[in-house]
Amino acid sequence: MENMRALRVTGKGMLRLKPDTTRITITLQGCCEEYAETLRRSSEDTAALQGVLAGFGFAREDLKTLNFSVDTEYEGYQEEGVWKQRFKGYRFAHALKVEFPSDNDLLGRILYALAKCPVDPEFRISYTLKDQEAAKNQLLAKAVADAKAKAVVLAEASGVALKELQSIDYSWGQISFEAPMMNRVMLAKSAAGGAAEESLDMNVQPDDIEVSDTVTLVWAIA
Repeated sequence: MENMRALRVTGKGMLRLKPDTTRITITLQGCCEEYAETLRRSSEDTAALQGVLAGFGFAREDLKTLNFSVDTEYEGYQEEGVWKQRFKGYRFAHALKVEFPSDNDLLGRILYALAKCPVDPEFRISYTLKDQEAAKNQLLAKAVADAKAKAVVLAEASGVALKELQSIDYSWGQISFEAPMMNRVMLAKSAAGGAAEESLDMNVQPDDIEVSDTVTLVWAIA
């Protein structure tokens, strides 16, 4: 049997996309001596946060959990010149997100409310895309087109002919469509400065999101 000859080419697709969605990632933390009290505190803080967002028209289900954990916490102390540890309590960490169509005025009012919120959440702002599937498909199409163009050039330069496509190798890796903006510390300082209105001036324009992906195609050659 004649050995099958093949040409293997990896194509790369790249996109610069204008973000259209604002994401606020919020983390609630707290420590209590009793496990049940820790869970109750977490539930109450989450409800308080939902209450803040409800004032801007968000439903309870718009605030989505990204991660939740409860871990034991210890503190160090010195006794007769020896450092020891003792149980301090149970610490919860509840990470959540809320997303909405980008609107600087709305963002400024939400951030001011979060900075003044009694549960003192940690938060950061980022920008993303609403229709990420469409962007992924466009990116993949560009990668395939790039692989095809490279294969034609390589085949002509090598004096071989492309025949049927043998295989397509794609990793299906995770692509991040997120552009970070600023963190809670910077925003809290702005809010502490005292504003005439209950809002922060968020006259910002996020940079484009740059993403890339690769795909490998294999052709039989003659």
